[in-house]
Amino acid sequence: MRRIVLLSLLLTACASTPTVLKRPAAVDAPFAFNGRIVIIQPERRDSAGLRWTHDAASDEVLLLAPLGQAVARITSNAQGVTLEAEGETHAAQDAETLTQELLGWQLPLSGLRYWVAALPAPGGEFRSEQDAQGRMAVLYQRGWIIHYTRYADEGRDALPLRLSLQRAGMEVRVLIDEWEAR
Repeated sequence: MRRIVLLSLLLTACASTPTVLKRPAAVDAPFAFNGRIVIIQPERRDSAGLRWTHDAASDEVLLLAPLGQAVARITSNAQGVTLEAEGETHAAQDAETLTQELLGWQLPLSGLRYWVAALPAPGGEFRSEQDAQGRMAVLYQRGWIIHYTRYADEGRDALPLRLSLQRAGMEVRVLIDEWEAR
C-alpha cells in the first residue's frame, strides 16, 4: 500500500498542466506548430509532415519525410520566397508560383499564415460562417473555401487543429498536432 501511495505522489508531482493556447488577437502574432499536410488533386495525392514557424517578418515551413528529415524548406519574407530542396535553392516573389513549379501543387502561403489561426487575411474581401460556439466554421477568401473541422477546445478563441482548403479541383488539408506558445 505504501508503494502505491508513493508512486501516486511521484506521478502527481511529475504531471504538468497542459498549456491551452488561444487564437491570437493580432493578425500578425507569432506562432509555431507541428502537424501534417495532405494535398489532393485529381490524379495525385501528396503528404508530408509539417513544421511551421511564423513571426511578423517571416515564415519558415518545413516539409518533412515520415522519419522527420526535411524534404523542403520554404522561407518567406519581405524579399520574397525561397524553396530549398535536394541541395538546391529556388526563389520567386510568391510561394504559390514557386510551389506549383517545384512541387506540383500550390501552397497559398500568403493567406494560409492567417487561415491556420482561423483569421481572414488582411486587405481582401472575405465571407465567413461561424459554428454554434462562434468559431470560424467556413471562410471564403481569395478563391479558396476553408472548412474548419476541429478545434483544440470548445472555447470561442480556440485554435484550429483541422482545416481543409479547396479551390479548382484541389484540396489542401492541414492537420495540426501541436501548437507552441511563442
